[in-house]
Amino acid sequence: MTQKTKRIAALGLLASLAVILSYVEAILPPLFSAVPGIKMGLPNLVILFLLYRFSLAEAATVSLIRLGVTFLLFGNFPSFLYSLAGAVLSLTLMFLLKKTDRFSTVGVSVAGGVAHNLGQILVAVFLLQTAEIAYYMIILAVSGTVAGALIGLAGAALLKHTAHLKL
Repeated sequence: MTQKTKRIAALGLLASLAVILSYVEAILPPLFSAVPGIKMGLPNLVILFLLYRFSLAEAATVSLIRLGVTFLLFGNFPSFLYSLAGAVLSLTLMFLLKKTDRFSTVGVSVAGGVAHNLGQILVAVFLLQTAEIAYYMIILAVSGTVAGALIGLAGAALLKHTAHLKL
């Protein structure tokens, strides 16, 4: 098996894992029932891993595959737009911060979590034609920071324990 074939197979497995984590997150009860929309961002663990061990293009490809599959399986068009905006903004910021080599995995992940929420708020403001929804960003910034830190810690451990793998 060639290295290219192994890499494609690994990307397929990681895309599948991201879809599975999306499904798991969708069926879990809300973290805070009084505050809708707060999630851990479990699929971001896969994207973070891809950013550090693969490339931006491969991370973006897996992210788009995950978004498309989850949209087809259990989504609707508005939820797809929210997810797409969050994913694009998050991935872009995480890539730029990682590239500076000034931020830890946790810092990159926290920025990604907050950026994801910001992308969703921007879509909500546009779709609902009301800027007042932006106040919700205060709560989402806190949840994005906490979730991003947890995903970043898990990502750092994952990267450490898979450093010996040739991907």
